[in-house]
Amino acid sequence: MYAASIPTMAVASAEQIARLVSELARRFAAYLDTQAADLHLTGPQAALIRHLDRPLPMKDVAGRLRCDASNVTGIVDRLESRGLVERRVRAGDRRVKELVLTGEGRRVQRRVAAIAERLSGLELSDSEQSRLIELLEKALSALPPA
Repeated sequence: MYAASIPTMAVASAEQIARLVSELARRFAAYLDTQAADLHLTGPQAALIRHLDRPLPMKDVAGRLRCDASNVTGIVDRLESRGLVERRVRAGDRRVKELVLTGEGRRVQRRVAAIAERLSGLELSDSEQSRLIELLEKALSALPPA
């Protein structure tokens, strides 16, 4: 019903934008998965390491990774067994487990960041990147939060 009230060109453009953004995200994730394998990491493991910029509760990590906390437990178990991540009790609230990168985890994090950085420009000039970010933020602000 909503689409019928919008001119056909606008609907086609919105669908095309959604398709292209989705395909870009899919290809970016596939690239990161392939590169993470060179570090003997799965894509979700690399993503967790990438997002762990400070000690974070497992619940917050699950939110950043957009997955269930039970999934994070399995990912963390494997990273912990490799000595890349530690679970620590949060000071002031012993019920909360925080995730912290070890020294080796920080080294791997730098390598994961370098992988992501290689694609950050996406062959766009600085001004094109700025404009794309501006446009994507504007489009996102028009949608309800997920």
